[in-house]
Amino acid sequence: MPTKGQPFPDFALPTQDGKTITLADLRGKKVIIFAFPKANTTGCTAQACGFRDSFPQLNVSNAVVLGLSPDAQKDLKKWKDKEGLGYDLLSDMDKTLLTTLGVWQEKSMYGKKYMGVVRSHWVLDEQGVVMDEQIKVSPEESVKRALAAV
Repeated sequence: MPTKGQPFPDFALPTQDGKTITLADLRGKKVIIFAFPKANTTGCTAQACGFRDSFPQLNVSNAVVLGLSPDAQKDLKKWKDKEGLGYDLLSDMDKTLLTTLGVWQEKSMYGKKYMGVVRSHWVLDEQGVVMDEQIKVSPEESVKRALAAV
């Protein structure tokens, strides 16, 4: 799991549109990557729309936003279109990056245990080094803290 001051792991993941994005593609820009459990759910929508609504501030900071989840591309596309998200959503269906990041974990709800994504975000500098990391963060705090780090 990368921490502050360490390079973020390289990745090559498909977007909601089937285009592949790599970390190398993003060099020269600050990057906010937020991991979320499931598209089109209440908390995830609050987080995603918070980043959407912060776009003017992020553009001034030369930052891009990427969402990351184990959802299928088609589900991400449908959600992106519904919410008018102006950034790409990455599909990590095999959970390789989510596992590397340490956010694919056992969770518990109503006494039932299951595997899922722990809501988190990372802010990377222009060289892909982690400037800020927030694991197990609320949707609202994720947006607020990421913006402060940028």
